[in-house]
Amino acid sequence: MQWTLVIPLKPLARAKSRLADTADDGVRPGLALAFAQDTVAAAVACPAVSDVAVVTDDELAGRELAALGARIVPDTPGSGLNAALAHGAAVVRAVGPGAAVAALNADLPALRPAELSRVLATASQFPRAFLADAAALGTTLLAAAGDRELRPAFGLDSRARHRASGAVELALTGVDSVRQDVDTAADLRAALALGVGPHTAAASAGLLIPGP
Repeated sequence: MQWTLVIPLKPLARAKSRLADTADDGVRPGLALAFAQDTVAAAVACPAVSDVAVVTDDELAGRELAALGARIVPDTPGSGLNAALAHGAAVVRAVGPGAAVAALNADLPALRPAELSRVLATASQFPRAFLADAAALGTTLLAAAGDRELRPAFGLDSRARHRASGAVELALTGVDSVRQDVDTAADLRAALALGVGPHTAAASAGLLIPGP
C-alpha cells in the first residue's frame, strides 16, 4: 500500500514556544523549520510514501519544503492543527479519491525512512491506526485507509482520544525515530541521541540544552 502523508506546520514565528529555555525568539523559527525539513526529507525518501502534503501558510517553510519534494497546501481553515489535518486530507482525496492518508507530526528530526515504512505497513492492516509518541501521551502518526475518514484528535492527551475514537494503537518496538517528536529541551536531547537529520544538526549546533 502507498500512502500520502499530511504534515501540518504552523507559522514558524509561533512554533516551538516550549523550547524557550533552549532557543530564544530569534532562533526558534529556524529550529522549527529544520525539524520540518528533516521530517519531510525522510518522509519523501520512504518507499511506502507516494506523496507528502504539508499544510502551512508560512511562505518560507512552503518554499523550503517544496524544494524537498513536498506539495504545499494552504491552511485555508486557519483553525488549528486538527482542522488543518482534516483539510489536508480532503485536498489529497479530492485529487486522489480513496487515497490512504496518514497525518504525521512536523517535528520528527530523527525520522528514519525504514522505521516509517514499518509503521505504515502495520497501519495498513487496520481501518484507522495511530502511533503514540515517546512520552506515551500524544500521537505522532494517525493513519486512515482509503475508505475511512482521518478524524484527527491531536493535542493534549491525543493518545487517549485517538484510542477512544476507535483507532488501533500500533504496538511496535524499534521505531523510536517515528515516536520522538520535539517539544521540550528533553525531547531535543533524546532526538539528538537518536541522530537527527542535517538541517536540525546544523540549527542546533551550539545550543545550550538544559539538563534533566
